[in-house]
Amino acid sequence: MTETQNQRAGFAAIIGAPNAGKSTLVNRLTGTKVSIVTQKVQTTRFPVRGIAMEGDAQIVLVDTPGIFTPRRRLDRAMVASAWGGADDADVVVHLIDAASHIAAEGRDGQAADRRSAEDTETIIAALKAAGKQVILALNKIDGMRRDTLLALSHALFETGVYSEVYMISALSGDGVDDLKQRLARAMPEGPWLYPEDQSADVPMRVLAAEITREKVYLRVHEELPYSAAVETTSFEDKADGSARIEQTIYVERESQRPIVLGKGGQTLKWIGQKSREELIELLDRPVHLFLTVKVDPKWQDSRALFAQFGLDYDV
Repeated sequence: MTETQNQRAGFAAIIGAPNAGKSTLVNRLTGTKVSIVTQKVQTTRFPVRGIAMEGDAQIVLVDTPGIFTPRRRLDRAMVASAWGGADDADVVVHLIDAASHIAAEGRDGQAADRRSAEDTETIIAALKAAGKQVILALNKIDGMRRDTLLALSHALFETGVYSEVYMISALSGDGVDDLKQRLARAMPEGPWLYPEDQSADVPMRVLAAEITREKVYLRVHEELPYSAAVETTSFEDKADGSARIEQTIYVERESQRPIVLGKGGQTLKWIGQKSREELIELLDRPVHLFLTVKVDPKWQDSRALFAQFGLDYDV
């Protein structure tokens, strides 16, 4: 038998409401940072293919944008991208924030919890309409009572759209190994799609832009609404082995520009420093990073930015 005859490879899509923990789960399964994780919901704008190895199986993870009720062109493209990722996968995991779902049912439930529960109901209805059965993963179970989790699991299983249930904590790793082994068994037989040591299938200039966008939200997540984008406008390999990267941070209003810049440019300097540190570690070589902040009220209608993220502008 050749070395490839025992191999399995395929695609596993992780779908769910915004902030269900999809990016954290993909990062946990791959063992490295593939998708950005911030306090903001809807931070993932395009399917990130993380690559996880489990025995002879290679699992290509599609971390889809959160599925929610779309209002803008970008929203529609993100939701279409999420369902597209699910349609093309060999196995689909519906990730639900268990704590948020339970909280939404209580009288003191926050608006964010109720929105998350409503988005979950939207996903369940769409799965029913499509006649799909997927794997249910209840996430963020840390500290939750077992009887509460079992009741939630039973109620969701009664919808008929789930083949099995896993209870996990993507943050701590509890239960994730069992889910990973299940995904490995679902992969069809065939040679690996990527080299064994590769952890992601994302163009470097896109990943670089996502890293900087994460730093923007980490620093100004309270002051800046969800209305910023980062585009890598230049990525140049220098003769000395270093990389020269130019990026533009787009905001929608003039009043948002000083928020990103900060007093004396200190906020932008912090963003650039943190992004450069991570890029140096990722690329394993010196990085020269140059950031510009531009105001563009219509950046969400930019075909170039949609193309960068692999989203369909005309959806």
